[in-house]
Amino acid sequence: MNQAKARKGVVQISEVANGLIDPVLAKRAGINTMLLGSWDEIAGEEFADCTRPEKIAWPRRASEIGGEGGYQPGVLTIACEGARALFLTHAQGELIQRINGFFGFYAIGQVRIVQKPVAAPPKPHRRPRLLVGEAARRLETMMEGIESEALKTALKRLGTAVLSPRRK
Repeated sequence: MNQAKARKGVVQISEVANGLIDPVLAKRAGINTMLLGSWDEIAGEEFADCTRPEKIAWPRRASEIGGEGGYQPGVLTIACEGARALFLTHAQGELIQRINGFFGFYAIGQVRIVQKPVAAPPKPHRRPRLLVGEAARRLETMMEGIESEALKTALKRLGTAVLSPRRK
């Protein structure tokens, strides 16, 4: 019972962050963090790794334009990598159904595909600093009995990476 009272005022940090981020995303891109967080399930394993929702363009309300009232679905812009965009084009009908199922109503009527890199490029690996002093001598003594030059080179690279001081 004490735990229930203690947890009553506790709020998860994700709820606080979503409360701060959602209004900005909604204003700038027309999407929310729930769509971004659930994109892997919506897109399916075939397109989850090569696509990302960019924005939803909602049409102006008919009442603002002066026409008859009613709801019109939006256009979802999806970033897709390279040649996979062609396959996504063929599967966009199914994808629209999944997105509308996620929202629970007819929210998206069209998908616009933009070819661009989705994943962040991998960071280049830094080469470890050359060993000097006691660490270099210690590594050389460990490799004394090894005859193969290829193995010796590989072990020297490994030993240098392991024994070099850590960067901050």
